[in-house]
Amino acid sequence: MRDAALIERIARELRVPPRGATAALALFDGGATVPFVARYRKEATGGLDEVQLRAIAERAKYLSELGDARRVALEAIRAQGKLTPELERAITLCETKAELEHLYAPFRSKRRTRGQIAKELGLEPLADLIWKHDASESPEAAARRFVAQNPEIGSAEAALDGAVDICAERISEDPAARRRVAEELRRGTVRVKKATKFRTQTTKFDNYASFAEPVAKLAPHRYLAICRGENEGVLRPSFELDDARVTRELERLVGLRAGDAWGKLLARAVDEALSRLLVPAARSAVRAELLDVAERDAVKVFAKNLEQLLLAAPFGGRWVLGIDPGQRTGCKCVVLDATGTLVEHSVINLVQGQNAERAAEQTLSGLLDRHPIAAVAVGNGTHGRETESFVRQLLKRRGNADVLCVSINEADANVYSTSDVARQELPDHDVTVRGAVSIGRRLQDPLSELVKVDPKSVGVGQYQHDVSETLLEAKLDEVVESCVNRVGVELNTASPSLLGRVSGIGEKLAQRIAEYRKAHGRFVSRQQLTQVHGLGARTFEQAAGFLRVHGAEHPLDASGVHPERYRLVESMARDLGVGLRDLLREPQLLERLERSKYLSADVGDYTLDHIVAELKRPGRDPRAEFEAPSFRDDVRSIEDVSAGMVLEGRVTNVTAFGAFVDIGVHQDGLVHISALADRFVTDPNEVVAVGDLLRVRVLSVDLERKRISLSAKSAG
Repeated sequence: MRDAALIERIARELRVPPRGATAALALFDGGATVPFVARYRKEATGGLDEVQLRAIAERAKYLSELGDARRVALEAIRAQGKLTPELERAITLCETKAELEHLYAPFRSKRRTRGQIAKELGLEPLADLIWKHDASESPEAAARRFVAQNPEIGSAEAALDGAVDICAERISEDPAARRRVAEELRRGTVRVKKATKFRTQTTKFDNYASFAEPVAKLAPHRYLAICRGENEGVLRPSFELDDARVTRELERLVGLRAGDAWGKLLARAVDEALSRLLVPAARSAVRAELLDVAERDAVKVFAKNLEQLLLAAPFGGRWVLGIDPGQRTGCKCVVLDATGTLVEHSVINLVQGQNAERAAEQTLSGLLDRHPIAAVAVGNGTHGRETESFVRQLLKRRGNADVLCVSINEADANVYSTSDVARQELPDHDVTVRGAVSIGRRLQDPLSELVKVDPKSVGVGQYQHDVSETLLEAKLDEVVESCVNRVGVELNTASPSLLGRVSGIGEKLAQRIAEYRKAHGRFVSRQQLTQVHGLGARTFEQAAGFLRVHGAEHPLDASGVHPERYRLVESMARDLGVGLRDLLREPQLLERLERSKYLSADVGDYTLDHIVAELKRPGRDPRAEFEAPSFRDDVRSIEDVSAGMVLEGRVTNVTAFGAFVDIGVHQDGLVHISALADRFVTDPNEVVAVGDLLRVRVLSVDLERKRISLSAKSAG
């Protein structure tokens, strides 16, 4: 049972009904997945969507981990005998892991500090005299007494230095002092300069060669860029704060009385605490906060781009000729049938003279004659534009106007071709053939093919290599799961990689389903899934609604209606006086339904709306219709691009600062956020998405740095 206060907090923070949050967490605790709850348990959650449900799950996990970490910190500090009421309150009320770590850091040190060494020498009473401004004797006289008691101290000066160290550590352990310095640093400025050895060199970080911005206004993507420049040794960032102001506030906090000798020592302790302990700790804390925000923002950008890439319009179940361009070893050509099965493969050479070109033309013509090819998918790697142009000219000469020629992003085709998945699917073919197969399948169904590779390798991220791998992997897995279940999966043709992403199934069970299919032939119903070893009632409940069996015994098996609602739909058909198949053929009959008759404790308007929508368009693919970009034949490399050109391209990546567009020259151009539209844009995702076709104008070309600046604004 979840803590009521925790649920109330989650509901308040995320602005969702407490009842819905309670129901969602209870379902998650029972093993339900987010896609299942979002689609089939809307009555329980009050209609919470997938985004809200994931936010609830993430927040509950975070707060639970924060609570556990808080208890560990309190116990550890209490065991040291250093847990003051103020510190306990600060830890109890802290809102983030970063804040907790900042408070706990002084007490988890494993090395002996200068203050600890001074305490071991018996100097803590002398530190108390400094702290209290004891006027009964001078600091030097008091220090000599301690030296007399313990000659190991060495001298009165050393004794006073040690006592100051103890006072400095006391100040640094004070929650109010740590909080105040961190707040001041957050109000400070981050300044960036180039390292000495790079000052005269051109680098990709030159935008930050002389950079200054308030910490509070620093954009997440800028901070990640600065961090990358720092990690590569090019940039040197510094964080500045108002030293005088924070010093005055700390002096007030410790009750400093200026003008006496003891006060001067306490002032030294304040300066020591600031320069050696508090500022470095606050700098680390603030940088950790900035990095956390920046990483989450970058992961969010990557997740959005990946979602759009996975949900890109599929060409569909039609024959495709896939070509992986190559110069030295030739272009690998593969013919795929409507299911993506490799039928035939060959190699053509386009850079070995006219005889080779004529042979290539004959080879491609033979493939086109023998098979009902509807499109040619050409990888956009090296020699891709030349290969694409050759194919277009051949199709034109042959009169194959109905055959499309499409450029396909092959960024991670080599990742697939060398993977275990590729070896299992195409064990008798080398990596070059597998790469061409992947290119062809990406045209047919991007989602089905891209789930076979690590999402991090698809190349649509923003500083993806600079963020937490754990955070990135978790988010990207969520995106893949969401996309797969949103589209639905055909049970009889899906690869194990795709099946493994279906709600409730997983990698091992997906392999068992594939093995069962191989041994027993096509599935004839969803219910047959229960015969697969290890697939029990709970898994069937979670997965069945997202699996499609076209041509099944039960017509609803090809729809998104969950089997638990089949009887309800059958009763609808009976009440309308038609058969179930007739109802699917004539969905207009649904307008005559008396909805109230079908409402119950677990079937409300949400479920009825979903069922009716599915009956009107059963098994409909939610993805858009396919549309190919048109690249100019005379623009094949960055050297062919010049300012003023108007080109068409496809958006390949959307970042916080703009969108990258493939214009067919092996180097994506950047449309800065300020040039994305005629109006002011705060978020590029408002106007563009990965996969969008975009008409752009070239603003400038930097051949040295291989940068193309584009504008999507209307001419003039």
